[in-house]
Amino acid sequence: MRAGSEPTFGVTRCPWIGLADPLYQRYHDEEWGVPKTDDRALFEKLVLEGFQAGLSWLTILKKRENFRAAFHQFDAARIARYGDKDIARLMGDTGIVRNRLKVEATVANARALLKLNERTTLAAFLWGFIDGRPQINAHRSFKTVPAQTPTSKAISKALLKEGFRFVGPTTVYAFMQAVGMVNDHLKDCFRHEPCAKLQRNFKMPGVPRRA
Repeated sequence: MRAGSEPTFGVTRCPWIGLADPLYQRYHDEEWGVPKTDDRALFEKLVLEGFQAGLSWLTILKKRENFRAAFHQFDAARIARYGDKDIARLMGDTGIVRNRLKVEATVANARALLKLNERTTLAAFLWGFIDGRPQINAHRSFKTVPAQTPTSKAISKALLKEGFRFVGPTTVYAFMQAVGMVNDHLKDCFRHEPCAKLQRNFKMPGVPRRA
């Protein structure tokens, strides 16, 4: 990615969207970096980040509505009951990424989530690694934005222990950026400060904030 940010339509944005199509631009402007606490939304994002491995996020984003329809709106309880017929259905669905390992991992992840929910929520589990407080960075170039961090490594290790798949530390860090656990909008991106304001005022219920 190029250093600096990309000016488009009168505002400065992070360079990774480039002169992107409107869908990608809306994702950057409205979703990326906004704190999320809803378990269904977090589960969906974790699954889709796994599907994104080896592909571009724009590819997944264009198929997101198809993924939602194919996986019953990412209802973990329903996905956990998927059997061979469901796997076959998904492998025949041209609207999603037809990768058997990733499809089967989604079912395994749903089952892992249900087991985790016996003692806590996915949101509390994930946000607990940062004491419920987002990390607000001030990068001026994507050359200084890491692909993974000690925290993403710790979360990855913990998720794998819980039975989740396709949750390596790089995938987890991309997830953390997307759901507002960290703010990696570049400092001169017009979304950096709005997201930072949301993050400074954010408190994850049930997770104590650091002093």
